Amino acid sequence: MARADSVGAATDALVQALARAAVSAEEAVGGYAGGVYLRSRSGDLLQLALFTGLPLPLFRPWWRMQVNRPFPVAEAYRSGQAVHLPDAASAMSRFPQLVAGLPFPFASLYEPVIAGTERFGVLLVLRPATPGVPVGARDRTRLREAAEGLARELSALSAAGEPVVWEGDPVAVPEPPPDAEAGAAGARRAVDRLAQAVLSLDRQGRIGFVNSAADHLLGVGAGQLHGRLLWEALPWLGHPSYDDHFRAVFMSSEPVHFSARRGRPPPGEWLSVGLYPASDGVTVTIGTADPPAYPPAAADSGADGGSPADGGSRLYRPVALAIALTEAVTARQVSAVVTEELLPAFGGRQLAIYLLDERHLYLAWETGFPQGFLDRFDGVALDVRLPGVETLTTGRPLFFESMQQLAAAYPGIPLDADVGARAFLPLIASGRPVGSCILGFDAPRGFSPEERTVLTALAGLIAQALARARRYDSEAALAHGLQAALLPHRLPVRQHVCTVGRYLPGSAGMDVGGDWYDVVETGSGRLALVIGDVQGHGVAAAATMGQLRSAVRAFALAGSTPEQVVRGTNRLLIDLDPGQFASCCYVVLDPASGSAQAVRAGHPQPLLRRPDGRTEVLDLAGGVVLGVDPEAAYPVTELLLAPGAVLALYTDGLVELPGVDIDEGVERLRLALAAGPPVPLAEAADRLIGNAADRPDDIALLLASLTGGCEQPAPR
Repeated sequence: MARADSVGAATDALVQALARAAVSAEEAVGGYAGGVYLRSRSGDLLQLALFTGLPLPLFRPWWRMQVNRPFPVAEAYRSGQAVHLPDAASAMSRFPQLVAGLPFPFASLYEPVIAGTERFGVLLVLRPATPGVPVGARDRTRLREAAEGLARELSALSAAGEPVVWEGDPVAVPEPPPDAEAGAAGARRAVDRLAQAVLSLDRQGRIGFVNSAADHLLGVGAGQLHGRLLWEALPWLGHPSYDDHFRAVFMSSEPVHFSARRGRPPPGEWLSVGLYPASDGVTVTIGTADPPAYPPAAADSGADGGSPADGGSRLYRPVALAIALTEAVTARQVSAVVTEELLPAFGGRQLAIYLLDERHLYLAWETGFPQGFLDRFDGVALDVRLPGVETLTTGRPLFFESMQQLAAAYPGIPLDADVGARAFLPLIASGRPVGSCILGFDAPRGFSPEERTVLTALAGLIAQALARARRYDSEAALAHGLQAALLPHRLPVRQHVCTVGRYLPGSAGMDVGGDWYDVVETGSGRLALVIGDVQGHGVAAAATMGQLRSAVRAFALAGSTPEQVVRGTNRLLIDLDPGQFASCCYVVLDPASGSAQAVRAGHPQPLLRRPDGRTEVLDLAGGVVLGVDPEAAYPVTELLLAPGAVLALYTDGLVELPGVDIDEGVERLRLALAAGPPVPLAEAADRLIGNAADRPDDIALLLASLTGGCEQPAPR
């Protein structure tokens, strides 16, 4: 059993245990490849430790996997539950990122390797797809038993002091070396009569049989080919642009044909390559071919590409697009991700995205087209014969290898260039039309079957992301409107007291939160100052905020004491049972005397700037957040505000940043409030809010001052 040097401290016992489990699991469920991912020392990374049945270099992009990524091996590890994907349809519905990188018909089974509470990794098997037929109970049991057996072995190794983690490259479990003399003599003579080169590969990609024509056609003798990896013996076939062809033939039962450009003398010669898979290996045929009219850009980009391990496949980059799409929130963010990831992956220069609304397509995003060129197509109806329309109405992508092909297919269509190529992709999510996407290229080019497959799959991911973004945009608009209606439009104006409020939405996702402030005239000559923060964002948080604001106002106007107001609001939130909780700070101020009573429910401590400029963080006794404990008590703290003092109430978005202690944020806010001479209260509020630009969370701020805060102070 061969081992890579990078295995490092891994023992033979560990490698042998992994190999036994992978091979037995593969055989038990009828697979053609198997492997084991193990946790890394850091704990946030899974590493492919061992693999068998397929050429390991072709799968380098998947050697390492972050545990928080939306891939099946990470899901099995995180959840501790098996993941069974019998075909491409099931994989696409659950893990579209996997299909984006491996758009081939295959089945994959993932079983977590767990002993008690300890998670070692994941056992995986690849096998032929069974479209529409789920993984049977017997295969599930066999795979689980293999994983349990491996878990027992790894647990024993761990108990013996062996670190069951993996660092470095994976180990390949080789098959027996190919027999150079295998096969009947008659069959050999028949194959030797062919003008094409014929090579036989095992499941690791090593060359066994070679016919006579290979010597003349490839310029390499059989002795130099036999027993070597195909990509080492013929480096020009190791160009990354061909990786997907080999991945496809090793992972599915369908033959693959493509054109390849040889980098050895004679330079620039195009050859036709055929790959014919079987359970025990792959037959490769290579013959002369005419240059394609518009070769795929990747295939025409270089001469000698090295081995498949040299860099990732050009078609692997769309996986980054798939992952980035899961993090895009708005339609504009989705479009920006497509621009940054999809265009470079395929060498495109132009992009346009149209969204469907009331049976018309409206331009939502464009880049690279002449200014104003696409305006004529904005708002086009679905009954107009245009490629961007027909790709959506038929659900079929359209590929034009030159502008002449496009013009011939759609006579009279305006063109933005005389030279180039175009791809029109339907954006359909869960069977619902979303829009269409146009990719433009500056030069004529072909689109290989694999490129077309990947682009079509990515169009589905883009459509899902856009559909999600449009739902978000609708909800955000509703939440903004709801919040605007619920926040006070103006604060009470009272003699000898000034109040100023500010609200700033967060920058993360441009979503609205549940922060609010209010000033209530209680009817007894006193003012109730209140600020609060509902957990979460969106419509639900805004609605809960409105209910809490109304409750606080009702209790305050009824003459309740501060402790009664907060206790009553807490019980109301629990009775409503919205599944949310909220923090709150409630202060009742007597403008005549400056006396105040304050109650705090899990909220940040207020700040007080005294008339001489000294600013402190108040130490108010407090209770738990609202919505948790129906019997919670909320003690009252007595305060005295001197004329000219400024009381600052705020939400945690003003002082909290990811990775930074909140006390540091409070101290920065205290220093900002203390800085400089007294200024009008509105100016002070704007300065404090201005220092918080681009905060991820939303912010509410309420300032109150007894005298002098609302007018420009006299020069000092």
